[in-house]
Amino acid sequence: SLFRLKDLEVAELGDSDVHVKMLAAPINPADINMIQGTYAILSPLPAVGGNEGVGEVLEVGRRVAALKPGDWVIPAGAGLGTWRTQGVFPEEMLLKVPSDIPVLCAATLSVNPCTAYRMLTDFETLAPGDSVIQNAANSGVGQAVIQIAKASGIKTINVVRDRPDLPKLVERLMALGADHVITEEMLRKPEMKDIFKSIPKPRLALNCVGGKSTTEMLRHLQPKGTMVTYGGMAKQPVMVPVSAFIFRDVRLRGFWMTQWRKDHVRDQESLASMMDALCQLIRRGQLTAPACTEVPLQDYKAALEASMKPFTSSKQILLL
Repeated sequence: SLFRLKDLEVAELGDSDVHVKMLAAPINPADINMIQGTYAILSPLPAVGGNEGVGEVLEVGRRVAALKPGDWVIPAGAGLGTWRTQGVFPEEMLLKVPSDIPVLCAATLSVNPCTAYRMLTDFETLAPGDSVIQNAANSGVGQAVIQIAKASGIKTINVVRDRPDLPKLVERLMALGADHVITEEMLRKPEMKDIFKSIPKPRLALNCVGGKSTTEMLRHLQPKGTMVTYGGMAKQPVMVPVSAFIFRDVRLRGFWMTQWRKDHVRDQESLASMMDALCQLIRRGQLTAPACTEVPLQDYKAALEASMKPFTSSKQILLL
């Protein structure tokens, strides 16, 4: 096993440092990929796992102005190492979040909802009544896309893999505000035409799978529409028919939240307005944490195993 639970000394508090007591941290696919060494970021070893979570400020260095004890903070970027009970971090590695939102919402805020928000905002100008199609719709990002789109009056067509408890999953996604939930097999069926009687064909497709699922999804995209790829769960390339390029001029783009943060380091306004928008949705009950299973830190092995099972529809959250 690559993992051990270790007791470490808490580092001394420097002038620009913040001493944080971690409250909760999720296990995301990217965390596992980083540990396996199949991700674009590699932490120097030995490293603390976890890229996301929420903590409470215990103490701040004398040069720290923006944070005070009692504030809630989340990581400003990837690689913080959130699977720990306490840590001392430079102030610029942390973002303040309101402490009046549910702890699980704060713990799962910095990766999936931000990814969903940016993809809905940055690639196509969508107006109420427009539609979006996405695969892996029951993932953390997928659930956030459904809710953020719903709050903006945008219709969602949500593709999921067929599974034994499909009706239960469909019900859960509809309860979040999904307009249509379909299986990958249905993408190929003539019944798809019925969906487009009531809503327009999507201008935006969000792809987290690759392979056949993506090719099928692309067929329903409007001419000049954009498909954004942000993951590759099928570990297969994106195959695009030549005709889609020539006759429909579709655009293929990619998105990685970590890169967006790097590109906007000097643009704190974009970041602040996104966080504000997301926290507003959370306060209004329009954006909830994904389905979560809360696990005490000492049971981390079971949590890691559960997070790697196929068809997981619950995110493992370490309680620290």
